[in-house]
Amino acid sequence: MLLFLIAAIVLGASRWRVSGQSAGLIPVARREATPDLTLRQLGGGEWKLADHRGRVVLMNFWATWCEPCRDEMPALAQVLRQTGPQGVAMVGVSMDTGPNTQALVQQFATQYRLPWAIAFPDTMLRLRSDGIGIPTTVLLDKQGRRAKTYVGEVDRATLAKDVAALLAEG
Repeated sequence: MLLFLIAAIVLGASRWRVSGQSAGLIPVARREATPDLTLRQLGGGEWKLADHRGRVVLMNFWATWCEPCRDEMPALAQVLRQTGPQGVAMVGVSMDTGPNTQALVQQFATQYRLPWAIAFPDTMLRLRSDGIGIPTTVLLDKQGRRAKTYVGEVDRATLAKDVAALLAEG
């Protein structure tokens, strides 16, 4: 019975949408710089945050086994399709681990037709992000500073509004 209760709590928490998502962006003066990141990309190569300065960046931490991650993919794709040409870049950081991770993530990306770069965290990023819930999406302004963090399944309308506000910043 205790095991069932724990499983129900974990499952319920994974479907929880954080009400703080409706809160506004972090004021410019309080935004923290994000360290330059270089991530291994699915299929080879590197995704570098520095290559995206001057663009609004979405970093989505997710996993193939995460139901809310799958549920939010269409909203993320829609926002990216609408705003990408205006200066938005996105990277999906797969938190999957284990054998055949590359093949599993490639199969998932193909099945869901993910229109963004897929990358894997380096050891240090994985250590810093091990405690985060997934999905988590970090929104960075054009200077690479953290403007907002969405924990849980992202709300499309809120994300679109926040991205538009960052695109309008000088």
